[in-house]
Formats: sequence, structure tokens, C-alpha cells
Amino acid sequence: MLLRTFRWAFAVTAVGLAGGVLYDGWAALGIVAILAVLEISLSFDNAVINAGILRKLNAFWQRIFLTIGILIAVFGMRLLFPVLIVSVSARLAPHRAVHLALTDKDRYQELVTDAHPSIAAFGGMFLLMIFLDFILEDREIKWLGPVERPLAKLGRVELLSVCVALIVLLVTSMTFATHAHQHGGIHADKAQMVLVSGVAGLITYLVVHGLSGFFEGRLAKEEGDEDLAQAGGGGGGRPVVALAGRAAFFTFLYLEVLDASFSFDGVIGAFAVTNDIVLMALGLGIGAMYVRSLTVYLVRQGTLDDYVYLEHGAHYAIGALALVLLVSIRYEINDIVTGLIGVTLIGAAFWSSVRRNRAAAG
Repeated sequence: MLLRTFRWAFAVTAVGLAGGVLYDGWAALGIVAILAVLEISLSFDNAVINAGILRKLNAFWQRIFLTIGILIAVFGMRLLFPVLIVSVSARLAPHRAVHLALTDKDRYQELVTDAHPSIAAFGGMFLLMIFLDFILEDREIKWLGPVERPLAKLGRVELLSVCVALIVLLVTSMTFATHAHQHGGIHADKAQMVLVSGVAGLITYLVVHGLSGFFEGRLAKEEGDEDLAQAGGGGGGRPVVALAGRAAFFTFLYLEVLDASFSFDGVIGAFAVTNDIVLMALGLGIGAMYVRSLTVYLVRQGTLDDYVYLEHGAHYAIGALALVLLVSIRYEINDIVTGLIGVTLIGAAFWSSVRRNRAAAG
């Protein structure tokens, strides 16, 4: 199972490392490997969250996630997205942005750094909404009961998560964004840019997540009606099938936007290692492939069912990452700190799950 699930990740690793050596010699081998490890460490919580969503899909859409989805993740987010950011922020034609990335890497890095406030605001708000919708929902299983029970009661207030997110965005635009970090250690007022980007991230979440939930609800209703009809005819009920059709498509789209939001900190952090867009795409692409394979492995092994607090830990890590992104608009935050926060929270959730399972077995 392990070898079969990760075979593509192993293949991409070999191709990526070889591609790095052919492109820039043996020194590139270490750079690509470091970037891959960076991506995996920053995105482990992404794999856990993705697994919770991916297990709702049927086998066909799970394959789409691991094939077409990885092409979007590697070439779309790790290669084309930084170029698009430079193109929009510097008002350059896309082909000129690509030329700049290949010929003037220092200037390209400066433009990406200057665009960081808008990137962080978009990704931070998207991830914050995921965390808020999770923590404000009344769930049967609670990890940190004293915290989650009162929050679940507050969650009965309609649109509370949106209100909280907008308040956080407003405070961010009036504080961190007024002295946003730019290249060369200078600061600039990016309040308007952060506000617009944050609202865009919020709207993206509401639209994509809303459409996914709408079609998922319709599919569940159709399946329920068919079960009732069969029961009435003496045929008995049948198990609910995994998501397919439009419901699966919008859930897949939600997964891709979620992955994009998680990749923001990895793409920005990669510039601390190299400003070569080719090496960046190779290293981050390898890491993204392992994250995707890990997601599928967690689904097929039923890990989230066995360790019930993992999803909680991952969502707390998402909340922490959202805040880190917003704070990073003004202050530089080391990627090691970001990675350790996620690993610590998920590790604590895993250990709590193990203790729960031991207590239940005893």
C-alpha cells in the first residue's frame, strides 16, 4: 500500500533532482532537496485537511485529485502563480514577467516580496474561514472541550464566522498593513491592497465552499429519496455513495483553492533559499507530490477514523497559519517557526488520539 500510493512521489523526486542537476549542476541538488523538505514540513496539516475532504469523493475523483490536481498544484501554483503575481503587481505582460524571472532574478524576487501583503491577506482570510467554520460548528467529538463547547454554542449565531473574519481583516488593514514589509527592509502603507485582497479571499471561500456544499446537499437528498423509494418497494436501503458529478467537481475545486492557499507561505518562503524560479518549481513540486500522496494514503488507511483528533489539530494549525500570514504582512517570520507550529499541534492531536484509543481499549 505504501509503495503503491507513493510511487509517483518517488518518481517525481528522481526526475526533479535529476532535472535540477542538469539545469544548474550538483549544487542545485541540495537546493531542490531543501525546498522539497520545506514544502512537506509546511504542508503536513494541508494533507490532513485534504484527506478529510477527499474521503467524500468517489474513486474517480480521487484519481483526478492525484493526477490532474497535482499538475495544477505543481505547474499552476509553484511555477505560474509567482509569475502571475509579478505580472499583476508590476503591471507587466505575462511573457515579460517570465523573462524577468529568468534573466533578472533579484528584481523578480523584489517584486514578489512587494506583492506579499496582498498574497498573505488573500490566503490568510481563506484559511481563517476554514478554521472558524470548523471551530464554531457543534461536533460530536471534541478535542479541547472547555474551548470548543462554548465556541460551538456561539456558532449558532448565523454568519458569525464571516463577521469575525471581517473584523480580523479590518484590524489587520489598520495595523500591520499600514507598515507592510517590502524589499530592502522598508515599509509602506498597503492598507487598501490588503483590504481588497482579504475580501477577495473571503468571497472565494464563500463561493467555492458554498457551491460544493450546495451540490453535496442535493446529491445527499437524491440518494435519500432513492433509498426511501427502495425501502417502500421492499428493496431495502442502500449505502450512500461517495460524491460524484457536480458535487464532486466543486469539492475538487474547493480542494484546489485550499491547496493554493496553503502554498502561499511555501512559495514566499522558498525565496529565502533561492530566487531561481526553475529550482523553486522543482523543489516545491516534489514536496507537493508527497503531500498529495500522503493525503490519499490517509484516506485509504482510514487514519482519520482511527485517530479522531487529527482533524482538530490540523484545523488549529490552519488557524495559526492564517494568523501567521496576516502578521507576516508587517513582520518577517521564519518558516521554521511556521512549520513547527503546525507539526506541534498535529503531534499533540495525534498523541491525544492514541491516549483516547488506549483508554477505549482498556
